[in-house]
Amino acid sequence: MTEQTNTRVRKNPASRLPPMAATIAQRVLVNYRVDPDVAGSLLPQGLRPQLVAGSAVAGVCLIHLTALRPAWFTPAVGHRSRNAAHRIAVEWNTADGPRTGVYIPRRHSSSRLVRLVGGRVFPGTHAPASVDFRTTSDDLAVSVDADDLRVRVTARRGPGIPFHSRLFETLEDSSTFFRKDAVGWSPTRSGPLEGLRLDTDAWRVEPLAVADLSSTFFETLPAGAAEFDHALLMHDVPTRWSSVSEPAPAP
Repeated sequence: MTEQTNTRVRKNPASRLPPMAATIAQRVLVNYRVDPDVAGSLLPQGLRPQLVAGSAVAGVCLIHLTALRPAWFTPAVGHRSRNAAHRIAVEWNTADGPRTGVYIPRRHSSSRLVRLVGGRVFPGTHAPASVDFRTTSDDLAVSVDADDLRVRVTARRGPGIPFHSRLFETLEDSSTFFRKDAVGWSPTRSGPLEGLRLDTDAWRVEPLAVADLSSTFFETLPAGAAEFDHALLMHDVPTRWSSVSEPAPAP
């Protein structure tokens, strides 16, 4: 996984996605400190890792969506899906200066509908996976099982959970970092990158105390290249998605 990816980068395809809306029932952001050279080897040309305290920032987003629908539909109408996306915080150059976002090399979904339309109707191809969320007021457990991937997270949640991170001094610093990266770039079925933007007027995160964690994506990197840093939880947050019309990052 340390070889430079051959993903081609060209102008982003014309916007095909009507604005979509959903409610994030639960979203877990599991974040790692990654060796910058290793992170860079996972990126297509035109993207480079964002560095925080000398480390690249990568992780897996585990998300349970409800009421996924075209934005003009009422919230009571919509589709449920559970998805996993491995992400690397990146930056790229534009005529107006550097921009930041995330690169998503791997997406998985338990939803047949999402797998069918992903990369066709809206950006982001998804591989099949079983994605399971189990939560109480005090605990959370998420598992992802796919032919090429396995993720396990168990954590405590709720008031009084302390925030610990070597990347960020405070929870507010972490929240600000991840909120600013609203644009995610993914390879298409044919290779080029296309972008998807997530927006919400109700962004809020809380820390999780992770008790057990495994991810084959990170465990197959060179020894010591990726270390768990911290995890965040979002829940009951209305969101909107839209295609990115700007050109994709170019070398």
